[in-house]
Amino acid sequence: MNQNRSTASPSPNTAAATAPARPGLDLIPWPIRTDRLVLRRLRPTDLDRLWEYRSLPEVHQWLGGGSITDFAAFEARFPSLCEHGIAVELDGRVIGDLRAVVGDAWSQVGMEHLAKNTEAVLGWVFDPEAAGRGYATESVGALITACFAHLGVRRVSGSCFAVNEPSARLMKRLGMRLEEHSRKTALHRSGEWMDTMMFGVLADEWPER
Repeated sequence: MNQNRSTASPSPNTAAATAPARPGLDLIPWPIRTDRLVLRRLRPTDLDRLWEYRSLPEVHQWLGGGSITDFAAFEARFPSLCEHGIAVELDGRVIGDLRAVVGDAWSQVGMEHLAKNTEAVLGWVFDPEAAGRGYATESVGALITACFAHLGVRRVSGSCFAVNEPSARLMKRLGMRLEEHSRKTALHRSGEWMDTMMFGVLADEWPER
């Protein structure tokens, strides 16, 4: 689960012409190869494979998007997943997918231009069959390195329900710092208000890997 965060705005046409472009994942030289894995951009042909594991109850209970119980609904929103999505392959088979979205840091008025596109929020989903072998740590670590090296961000963060212990342990293993533990701030599909945790790491804290 990842949780992303007024003044008068110009007309739509003006906004499109003047708004700074978000650094896209196309700035990263794909594919990324680790010792065991290949990271690449998601493709439309990955639809069926992602449905296989994202539709599992033990997986989609932690996802922040719409409940994945209907294939047609998942197919309809799959293009938006592909926009920021990364496939994780092991021996040519997708075992999970990652997400990286670049955004602005908070700033005081007058400093906004220096806060543009300085943060990346990450997310991850893995097939339970691939659990326990370090693939999540290996792939998310490689993505963090790529975000700092190629997207020019100064901070990378991720968040999860506090009871989602595997995600919390993953971020701790990677050396991300627990920055916030919010009490009962997220409403789960079960109807329960749950605690959330946010972890982050700065570029100057991230060792070369």
